[in-house]
Amino acid sequence: MTTLDVTAPAFVAMAHRIVWCTAATAGPDGAPRTRVLHPIWEWDGDRLRGWIATVRTPLKAAHLDANPSVSLTYWDPTQDTCTADCGATWIDDDEKAALWARFAEGPEPVGYDPSIVPGWDDADSPAFDGLVLEPRRLRVMPGTVLLQGTGEVLTWSA
Repeated sequence: MTTLDVTAPAFVAMAHRIVWCTAATAGPDGAPRTRVLHPIWEWDGDRLRGWIATVRTPLKAAHLDANPSVSLTYWDPTQDTCTADCGATWIDDDEKAALWARFAEGPEPVGYDPSIVPGWDDADSPAFDGLVLEPRRLRVMPGTVLLQGTGEVLTWSA
């Protein structure tokens, strides 16, 4: 197992290059559900946090109320993969403007104008909501490990 200060920057670099991930939650009955999401990650040298702009659907809310955890996996055709298992909480209404700005001013290719999403005119739009992610476990595996037997798998657990 590696330390967070090694694994987190490698995770952010790969996740931000790939952009889209499959996110899994578990409902009150324990059944899993996946969806494709687009987080932004922030590493300040001590703490890694993720942010997702999303719609608070009844299904997502029920899953996170029952089990406030999400597992996110990124993959690309070179077989590069990285995974973050996280605690997930809905942001407060007073954090929505900052979340909007985080995406609107975010670095390419993860930054984007949130108003391109139907129903999201601005941070005060009723459908605009967000999640903050607190990683409990990270795994970063370059595709070369799988395809060539070279490289290093990085893992970290809280």
